[in-house]
Amino acid sequence: MKKQISKVILALVALSLLLTACGSKAEEQSKISVSGAFALYPLMVRWAEVYQAENPAVVIDISAGGAGKGMSDALAGAVDIGMVSREIAAEEVAQGAYGIAVTKDAVFGTVSASNPHLDKILSQGLTQETLAGIFLTGEITTWGQALGDPAITDEIHVYTRSDACGAAEMWAKYLGGKKQDELKGIGVNADPGVLEAVIKDPLGIGYNNLNYAYDITSGVPVVGAAVIPLDVNGNGTADADELLATNTQAVEAVSSGRYPAPPARLLYLVTRERPTGAAKDFIAWILESGQQYVTESGYIALTPEQLAESQGRLQ
Repeated sequence: MKKQISKVILALVALSLLLTACGSKAEEQSKISVSGAFALYPLMVRWAEVYQAENPAVVIDISAGGAGKGMSDALAGAVDIGMVSREIAAEEVAQGAYGIAVTKDAVFGTVSASNPHLDKILSQGLTQETLAGIFLTGEITTWGQALGDPAITDEIHVYTRSDACGAAEMWAKYLGGKKQDELKGIGVNADPGVLEAVIKDPLGIGYNNLNYAYDITSGVPVVGAAVIPLDVNGNGTADADELLATNTQAVEAVSSGRYPAPPARLLYLVTRERPTGAAKDFIAWILESGQQYVTESGYIALTPEQLAESQGRLQ
């Protein structure tokens, strides 16, 4: 009888260990790691919150760090999904990068709301050529040169991103450059870092992604900052359709194509090879149910054609 009881106990212990091992494996398979672009970070956090609420067994770990980190982490297999705020380069595709567009964003020039020449900046705007003279060639060094007023001699203090990122690359491309390292200025880490530096410096100028330039709650530029109108037609005036006083105006300008691309662009999720498993399930949800959170989070929705293309790439 004792032997039979011992056998039963041993069987139960073995079964318990087996179930524990299976449970641990299932838990491990339900973890999704994500890293990369600051541009996509706020929306990814929102997606993760909703997805985890609907799928309690799934744990999503998200970290920002720039598009360069997102791409390198994805290619190295250090994360399941990388967030990338630029086009995927051919050499990255050759290394196994598989990108799927999930939303749109744009980069905007920013200055301090304490800039002594803010009224002129907002009423005139700055042309692509002027911004190139500030950020690329360094030929424009004073606010008087930028605004066409020789009486103004205040220096322009330029800030740029020090971390590898899509925002800097898109800004450089818009201004006529090709790479981030062509941009001049004091290097500051991350989107929030650049904005903070600009806000604190009345003579500063920088650039920020949509959801860092604008406060999602108030819908206007973050307190202490102002968004520079792009004088696209070069008439020396910020016309009504060039003014971006609110997030709504900025989104509409990007959606309609009035705002240049670059610096407007698609944002991507990147995996090493075609996504599978939990990562694929999460991305599929993002491209279906998750799209309802895009505009409410201050981003620009994909067109129906772009969404269909992304869904097709997931199959």
